[in-house]
Amino acid sequence: MDGNDHRTLGKCPVMHGGMTALKSSVMDWWPNALNLDILHQHDSKTNPMGADFNYREEVKTLDVEALKADLTALMTDSQDWWPADYGHYGGLMIRMAWHAAGTYRLADGRGGGNTGNQRFAPLNSWPDNTSLDKARRLLWPIKKKYGNKLSWADLILLAGTVAYDSMGLKTFGFAFGREDIWHPEKDIYWGAEKEWLAPSDERYDDVETPASMHNPLAAVQMGLIYVNPEGVNGVSDPLKTAEQVRETFARMAMNAEETAALTAGGHTVGKTHGNGDATALGREPEACGVEEQGLGWANPNMGGVASKAVTSGLEGAWTTEPTKFDMGFFEMLFGHEWELRKSPAGANQWEPVDIKEEDKPRDASDPSKRHNPIMTDADMALKMDPEFNAICQKFMADPEYFKDTFARAWFKLTHRDLGPKARYVGPDVPQEDLIWQDPIPAGPTGWDVAAVKAKIADSGLSLSEMVSTAWDSARTYRGSDMRGGANGARIRLAPQKDWAGNEPERLARVLGVLEPIAKEAGASLADVIVLAGNVGVEQAARAGGHDITVPFHPGRGDATAEMTDVESFEPLEPLADGYRNWLKDDYAVSPEELLLDRTQLMGLTAAEMTVLVGGMRVMGTNHGGTSHGVLTDREGALTADFFTNLTDMGCSWHPLGDGTYEIKDRKSGAVKWTATRADLVFGSNSILRSYAEVYAQDDNEAKFVADFVAAWTKVMEADRFDLAA
Repeated sequence: MDGNDHRTLGKCPVMHGGMTALKSSVMDWWPNALNLDILHQHDSKTNPMGADFNYREEVKTLDVEALKADLTALMTDSQDWWPADYGHYGGLMIRMAWHAAGTYRLADGRGGGNTGNQRFAPLNSWPDNTSLDKARRLLWPIKKKYGNKLSWADLILLAGTVAYDSMGLKTFGFAFGREDIWHPEKDIYWGAEKEWLAPSDERYDDVETPASMHNPLAAVQMGLIYVNPEGVNGVSDPLKTAEQVRETFARMAMNAEETAALTAGGHTVGKTHGNGDATALGREPEACGVEEQGLGWANPNMGGVASKAVTSGLEGAWTTEPTKFDMGFFEMLFGHEWELRKSPAGANQWEPVDIKEEDKPRDASDPSKRHNPIMTDADMALKMDPEFNAICQKFMADPEYFKDTFARAWFKLTHRDLGPKARYVGPDVPQEDLIWQDPIPAGPTGWDVAAVKAKIADSGLSLSEMVSTAWDSARTYRGSDMRGGANGARIRLAPQKDWAGNEPERLARVLGVLEPIAKEAGASLADVIVLAGNVGVEQAARAGGHDITVPFHPGRGDATAEMTDVESFEPLEPLADGYRNWLKDDYAVSPEELLLDRTQLMGLTAAEMTVLVGGMRVMGTNHGGTSHGVLTDREGALTADFFTNLTDMGCSWHPLGDGTYEIKDRKSGAVKWTATRADLVFGSNSILRSYAEVYAQDDNEAKFVADFVAAWTKVMEADRFDLAA
């Protein structure tokens, strides 16, 4: 059958275009419907390894030294099908690792290299990732050799680190433990643009004010990792570019010194590629025919010559010796005057006004030829921006300090989303604790849990106070970068103690009661906060007629202010919490969409979200004590009343125009309850209603309580990586 022949379409026995054809998905037909796909990512059915496979245990058996030796050998084993620049793949491998890790953004913890997501769309086909498909294909023999002991996520980042080692940098270390995903991450918002490299203006309120970039985005244009190397919207102005560099790196958790070190160290080796016609390149990997076997950007003019490659369009190396990690970048940048020129591919790049022939880098393929070095607008920003210039002067005065600063920044770049140090695996894990790892001391475990529970129960704290405080402590957890959570009890420290969502007055009152109990028992406050929440849940279950015990494992520690990078924790502040029926302000997205985002970050499923919301409502844990969604006459009892009354067809639902609703008795017209969108969505959305109906059934009260306890425990222990080890 010819799939493009309209005459045969009606006769073909299979669905045309799968679920990619026009109007073939629910969201195509009803684009305003609540899309729950964000909660259905990485289903076990997509994972070929099976439920019994444990990568974090498997990688502990890896021969790390043999792997690093193989990677080192690969660096200078140039292949005819994709020849290495200067006979060394180091620059390519570093760019691959950098662009994998560099998608991380602090605002929501998403992106980064922790999942091997560069293998899949859209990242595998971003313009900024041109030809990185070749780097991953060069690594395939090594991945094939080490098999299940080595994830793609670990291999991609290790390849960049070994590349630096092989070119003379003493790297800071490396940790294994990243688990691969097996299909694209649809839950990451990369921007609203509908075309690659659309003007930056689309993601800024004012492109002249870099801080006005829309959250949670960090890159300046769709399809770029950081900034446009040719300047803001492709127009050269190093001082304006400096502001964008500063903002984008800050959004990726880097300070000014780390930013300068990464820019300089990243451009100390390798080269840019633009010695040809960029318009002649073939389509990106996702758009190629099957005969290309996943390789994109075919270059008909390359002819097996490295120096004819085209990626960014800029052409040239930054240093005299692009395969050595040295101070050559600074010597070149600050040792010459530069002027704006065009690359062979027509891109803006800076070249020296005057330079000795012997100081020029050699041709990437023919060492008998030399070419001008180049600088990007971001490189020139290091020289022209006063703050960056001062940092570079410090680096030039102390080369060892620069190398150490860069090595640490590279380690941070490649490990920022791996989570706390407890998740690190391997012989090269640095011993030093770093503040960006959110260190937490080990907590005591030998205290009397039963005795502390009794004291909490007699403390005078209400069920709502105990449950709300434990929830607020734990809900900061983000599965995207494994930050936040109840461990560490950072809810008592700045900035969390002052967050509006944590109700500071109520929080201070509860902590004032729990802290003496913890101190007397020799327990951590982090443990006692969670235990108090468990006590509240058990009390609510008993009030509903169910005698249950909520699982509890002591061992959480209490972090100190000195262990807490206050600024980096600010993005974890909740601006909404549908579980406690709270919005800090009005937002462009709906309360239910905010609820889904929070749920996905916490690693919960749609069913777990449903049971938790229903239970939290009837226990009376709404922010500020509001009655919205408390669809029960037995507030404080853990019952399925929320679902029973939500699905009661004896009621009707009426908007009040302020985001709230009245639920009225159909016969009398009397108002029975009030609710928000975050309540009514569990009756209006067909998928969520199907879950709500399960818990509204007469025979599922016990199931509701059991499911709530399981989901509650999952939230309370989401950051207990010591339990999973």
